[in-house]
Amino acid sequence: MGEAREVMDRLTDALTTHPDLKAIGELYAEDAVALTPDEGEIRGRDGIVEYWRQMTEAVPEATFETVHSYEVGDTAIDEGVFSGRNSGPLHLPTGETLPATQKEIRIRGVDIATVKDGRIVDYRLYFDEMEFLGQLGLLPDQPS
Repeated sequence: MGEAREVMDRLTDALTTHPDLKAIGELYAEDAVALTPDEGEIRGRDGIVEYWRQMTEAVPEATFETVHSYEVGDTAIDEGVFSGRNSGPLHLPTGETLPATQKEIRIRGVDIATVKDGRIVDYRLYFDEMEFLGQLGLLPDQPS
């Protein structure tokens, strides 16, 4: 196992199995860049940690089931299923906060992390935002 894979596995653990914002922060370079479907581009460790704080607050007992796991050079790639109950407030990109829905979610996604000197410098997260909002019951009813 290379450095990228080891760092990605530690990130997954700090986000799900043993939630730890300090550990998450230590895994990112100070000038790291993250790209997410809901927040777009986030520049800098502090902004990325805040993104993860909001996610772990919204789904505090989340799990991640790995479907495929790869490492190519300095980059680790995980495809898997993020699941849990929305039992905390959900922060929207608009700045609004929605109360917990108490609904279970199960979202398939892909994480890609490029690592240099033991820290993530570039992180990309892909998941279907509409599926996520639909499972939370936050989309308007569709006409039949």
